[in-house]
Amino acid sequence: MSSSMKECLQLQLLEMEMLFSMFPNQGEVKLEDVNVLTNIKRFLEGTREALPPKIEFVITLQIEEPKVKIDLQVTMPHSYPYAALQLFGRSSELDRQQQLLLNKGLTSYIGTFDPGELCVCAAIQWLQDNSASYFLNRKLVYEPSTQAKPVKNTFLRMWIYSHHIYQQDLRKKILDVGKRLDVTGFCMTGKPGIICVEGFKEHCEEFWHTIRYPNWKHISCKHAESVETEGNGEDLRLFHSFEELLLEAHGDYGLRNDYHMNLGQFLEFLKKHKSEHVFQILFGIESKSSDS
Repeated sequence: MSSSMKECLQLQLLEMEMLFSMFPNQGEVKLEDVNVLTNIKRFLEGTREALPPKIEFVITLQIEEPKVKIDLQVTMPHSYPYAALQLFGRSSELDRQQQLLLNKGLTSYIGTFDPGELCVCAAIQWLQDNSASYFLNRKLVYEPSTQAKPVKNTFLRMWIYSHHIYQQDLRKKILDVGKRLDVTGFCMTGKPGIICVEGFKEHCEEFWHTIRYPNWKHISCKHAESVETEGNGEDLRLFHSFEELLLEAHGDYGLRNDYHMNLGQFLEFLKKHKSEHVFQILFGIESKSSDS
């Protein structure tokens, strides 16, 4: 274990101790993995060899004026605080546009911290001090100003690879999350499983966080494409909805986990959606044009 990794994990444990002292009531800080802090301590003591999971948790903040609650989702990469903290705030009292603006403001504030600085407590303080304006005066969020500069958003497209996607409940979850977050793309079920999700950066990242955790291990984001836009991003979309993609399969249909999707059909699908270039990125195979 490198000294830098050890230092990062020790700092993370220190910050978690501060958070538990700030929020001592049960349920205020909810760890995704209740054993993660114990496993990190064992790792630092040398009694555990495997690198422990990342610390992931949700803090429920009570905002006094107006009387609302904000759930702050936090993921600490292993190299935090030298790597960027992953934060996302949500509230049932915020509509989608307000939530988008809240998280843009929070991300911008956290971006002012230098590498090595702990910033979860600062993020909490920022939300307590600044979130009220996102709940109040809702009309002001939408009223255009003749002097205001256009707001730039990041449009993101993520290409996600999984060893397989079979389970009906998982497939339903993926589709439900995609439609709830107003992203477009597809989920190709079978072996391998491929997901493409596109939309505003905040929505895509929330989609990725939601479907991946708590225990989907054999999945990774192989490629991401982003572009700055001042519009709603509709002209950048390659897909018009978020749907399940079902292709013919090769192999023994009697063994549910031993069939492979027809990659030739998948390549043709990518060509139709101007995405042929990702075929090699996903599979390490150079695509061959059918007319060559």
